[in-house]
Amino acid sequence: MDMSIRFPGLKLVLDYVPKSFEIFGFEITIYGVLIAVGMLLGIFFVVLEARRNHEEPDAYLDLAIITLITGVIGARLLYAAFSWSLYKNDPGQILNVRSGGMLFYGGLLGGVLGGIVYCRIRKKSFWKMADLACMGILIGQIIGKWGSFFNRESFGEYVDNILSMQLPLTAVRAGEVTTTMRENLQMVDGVSCILVQPLFLYESLWCLLVLMLLMMHLRRRVFQGEIFLRYLAGYGLGRFVIQWMRTDKVFFPGTEIDVSLVISGVLFVLCTVIVTVKIVMAKKRARVRKRRIEKDYQAEQQAAEQRKNATENLETETVQGEKYESEQNTNTAEPGDSPESIPSAAIAGGTEESGQPDQKQERSSEESGSQSES
Repeated sequence: MDMSIRFPGLKLVLDYVPKSFEIFGFEITIYGVLIAVGMLLGIFFVVLEARRNHEEPDAYLDLAIITLITGVIGARLLYAAFSWSLYKNDPGQILNVRSGGMLFYGGLLGGVLGGIVYCRIRKKSFWKMADLACMGILIGQIIGKWGSFFNRESFGEYVDNILSMQLPLTAVRAGEVTTTMRENLQMVDGVSCILVQPLFLYESLWCLLVLMLLMMHLRRRVFQGEIFLRYLAGYGLGRFVIQWMRTDKVFFPGTEIDVSLVISGVLFVLCTVIVTVKIVMAKKRARVRKRRIEKDYQAEQQAAEQRKNATENLETETVQGEKYESEQNTNTAEPGDSPESIPSAAIAGGTEESGQPDQKQERSSEESGSQSES
């Protein structure tokens, strides 16, 4: 089997890209390794960020372990539910995870349910923990999607552009090869090849963009759960476009409606509306709270001003009252009526009275003297 992968527009040729390798006789798929590496790096990031935010790193580690288990179960069960025709004759094959067959949204749903149960038991805020945990999910997706590159899966319809990926027809699953691809087969060194869109690359880059945008909003979130809801909306938008171009789709039973396409569209619309409404309401509450604070401040200032004026008026009235009493005392107490003036008047009067007999005696003496001379 030809194991080459080519990018003609970029003039890049990879002659041998294996799907797996062996260690001590055990076959290990590169897809599984990349998924594991992505999960570990995501958990490491979440725990590190929790420690930096002075939260409980162990709580996030426990949450990661539980959601990984419930996520795998959910991804497998949802795939089996919509592909029951593959398992109805042998339901035991549902447990054979190595055979492939999982839906990401089933894993997301299983992880959310596991996280809700964990947070309820530990009495933690699910929305607060989900805001940080979704960052780890994105990191896992950014790295894990490259597993589709090694597996030669999750590619898009035929297209001829600079990013087109060329795969040998024998290296891909027949169910993913469309009529358009077969009509545009290319021969390379005698090998029939299809030219497809590298959707794994698109999704990996989209997840990286969403991660950077969420990192910018992490410190400015308005309510708990905002980052998680933005993640669902952002990823849902990108996945809706990418899923539209994929050829390996899972349909609702009896229809040709893609399950992941519908879920992606619903998540984008629903989460966008919820975030928008909650942010608008939060801003309204903030404006009302600001007006209330301003009103209370003005009322407090007016009360302080009134208290100040009342104090000044009281001090003025006190000073005027003391001044009035002083003037009244001054007008009532005249000099002739003062105790000090009474003795002086008495002394003066006594002097005048005692002085009158002396004058009479002097006149009588003068008269007698004049008679004797005559």
